[in-house]
Amino acid sequence: MASWAPPAKIEDLYAKANGNKWAGINRPTAGARDETPAEVGTADIQLYSLATPNGWKVGILLEELGVEYDAHVVSIMKGDQFSKGFVGVNPNSKIPCAVDRKGGKDGSTEVHLFESASIMLYFADKFKKFVPPTDDTVARAELMNWLFWQMAGQGPMTGNFGHFFTYAPADKCEARDYGASRYGMEVQRLCSVLDQHLETRPYILGEEYSIADMACFPWFHQIVREEGYKIETNNACNFLSSTQYKNLMVWYEKILARPAVQKGMKVCGW
Repeated sequence: MASWAPPAKIEDLYAKANGNKWAGINRPTAGARDETPAEVGTADIQLYSLATPNGWKVGILLEELGVEYDAHVVSIMKGDQFSKGFVGVNPNSKIPCAVDRKGGKDGSTEVHLFESASIMLYFADKFKKFVPPTDDTVARAELMNWLFWQMAGQGPMTGNFGHFFTYAPADKCEARDYGASRYGMEVQRLCSVLDQHLETRPYILGEEYSIADMACFPWFHQIVREEGYKIETNNACNFLSSTQYKNLMVWYEKILARPAVQKGMKVCGW
């Protein structure tokens, strides 16, 4: 059997990715591609996002907090995230990002925020809700454990699975088999981790609903709901047997029923 022999430079492989949903906007460089400024409303908090799993996280939190904010839809398929205004808030050109125009101790500093968990932690701390107090080092460590778990594992691995299952070029059958099996198995393992953790507690941190739950909920939602990752003949829920995780499903249904969660997932809708 022939083994893989990569070219000397990755640039020689770029064309191989043509045909995936994001091929038209992917580039190996960062920075603004046009001079479009960011939209700005009247509220102290400006949110730039889209109703995807990462976008849902912040929309859910802001609705749970009940604070005033302006939400601006960022069309990632059109490349809005590469505008000068967006890059000025988030140099990484990913949604969501936000601006707190009354940050700092005296409320006079404009704070730019990016990475969903960072945004959530900032606003939860600012409004002192859905997060352990900073002097409770034990509970705080547990919160950080799960936020980092979500950002480093659950989110990226589920997204990688979704790429191969749903978005990769239709003719890359072997690559899709490999990617869907590799990342799909890891998604199942991560679901098992959270399912076992929830066996003895109603929420991730115990008795209290927190930003850890808000952060982990959307990516599980993406592999349970019918409109999540899917192809013509199958969907992620069936493919991964997502409902097999009984403790996780109880937790999921409880969070899904919250009015602020339902409203938060509509923020910056497509």
